[in-house]
Amino acid sequence: MQLARTRRTIDTEGAEAVLAAAAGRARAKGSRVVVAVVDPHGELVALRRTPDAQVASSRVAVDKARSAAIFVRPSRELEEQVSNGRLGALALHGAVALTGGIPLTVDGEVVGAVGTSGETPDEDEQISIAGAAADFSTVEVAALTQAGARLAAEAATALATARGVDPVVSVVDAGGSPVYLSRPDGAQVASVDVATDKARTAAIYRRPSKDFEDQAGGGRPSALHLARAVALQGGIPITFDGQVVGAIGVSGASSAGEDQELAVAGANAFADAIARNGRANGAAFFSRETLDEKFAEGGLLLDTDGYKIDAGRRTAPGEVEYHERFVDVMHVVQGTATVVTGGTLVEPREVAAGELRAASVEGGTAHELSEGDVLAIPNGVAHQFERVSDPFLYFVVKVEA
Repeated sequence: MQLARTRRTIDTEGAEAVLAAAAGRARAKGSRVVVAVVDPHGELVALRRTPDAQVASSRVAVDKARSAAIFVRPSRELEEQVSNGRLGALALHGAVALTGGIPLTVDGEVVGAVGTSGETPDEDEQISIAGAAADFSTVEVAALTQAGARLAAEAATALATARGVDPVVSVVDAGGSPVYLSRPDGAQVASVDVATDKARTAAIYRRPSKDFEDQAGGGRPSALHLARAVALQGGIPITFDGQVVGAIGVSGASSAGEDQELAVAGANAFADAIARNGRANGAAFFSRETLDEKFAEGGLLLDTDGYKIDAGRRTAPGEVEYHERFVDVMHVVQGTATVVTGGTLVEPREVAAGELRAASVEGGTAHELSEGDVLAIPNGVAHQFERVSDPFLYFVVKVEA
């Protein structure tokens, strides 16, 4: 059972690259606009306002970007639905039916979105498309899976049942959106929203929701004004490898204090399960089931200060890669591939500090890889997958040199 996974999200440098490309299009056309970049949860990462852009466009650009991110499609599609008579689309929570929002994608995964406002709908959209076409960077972050959310919720619910109480337990992701909810037959209806509110508060503020109740009751009533927060104890962050990946909220037990205790128990159950899976004392164990799930999509298995382990999955050749600081040790699990090492990169570009990419390489040595083979590539040596089977599965251990 995979309790957490990794996903990509646009980082600050990537957002700036998108804004620069969009602003370049705006300057070329003489457009006065505001451009906003948001993360996959629809939260603002960066914003740029060109000279003489109208004030209102700042909020509209963010709205368009958020709509494209959380609905995983251009916001034009929502406007077209409304224009074609589907007025119910105006009721979609968190969306605006305005053209100009474009998802940012990497290998089919939405890592954020860009939105533009200030000119005609078509020109706004073209500026966003120009931004989305930029060579932007991303970062891999841990994310809570439904299995992990269910484990935390069921642990809290089991303890509640043993105590003879029937609270609602809600688990949300890092952006505060629900992933799993447990509502016993005897639970009060109001607790559904309250439990989710508590969990959302703990997730997006990365601290127990009790902190805000303590502030409000301890002489700082302005804590009640914090955006999207509730000053009610019973919300606890869920962490994985030091990152907040979600939170659990409980409402409807015998007291506010018991809500808090049950939420803590659910979060602890998640942490204990991670430790039992091999993360105790710095060791990392991954079950066959976990590996099968990870290889189905490919992605990072482990990220530590000294090394990383990646469960690689390829279905097509890739770009030339060059790592200034990392040694790659590959072990083939399934399939065949041709990997070229060495040579000279053709028109290299820097995608991050010490990281180069190129479309091709001149010269180099070809290696034919098949199941069981190992290939170690020192840092500072270019390498490229020129041919791969579909799929080609392999482990990569990245060690900092």
